[in-house]
Amino acid sequence: MTLGNKKSVDIVVVRSAGEAITIDVKGLAGKTNWPVDNVKEARHNHYLVFVSFLGKISDPTSPPEVYVVPSVAVPKLIYQNPSGSRRVIPLRNARKYWGEFKNLLGWNQLLNWAASK
Repeated sequence: MTLGNKKSVDIVVVRSAGEAITIDVKGLAGKTNWPVDNVKEARHNHYLVFVSFLGKISDPTSPPEVYVVPSVAVPKLIYQNPSGSRRVIPLRNARKYWGEFKNLLGWNQLLNWAASK
């Protein structure tokens, strides 16, 4: 895990010298939109993990909905508020377009990377 409040990188996974991926985690207590104002251009070996607690953040028995998304797949779902004040990813769009990245399917991408070589 990175220390401090480094923008757009929360976790660094290093397999060997020169081989690493970075992960940015976006949390959502409710079930509407993830703010992505600090998401910039897509980067090779960079992932975003979108976690929605679906309005049940205080219930530890209720699993969140999770999407593990390569950064190259993120820009097409970013919605810019008409006032220009916020950039968000709506949960409804994640559900519609990111089925291959949901829950265990998304985590498998990272596990496959870690296990390769």
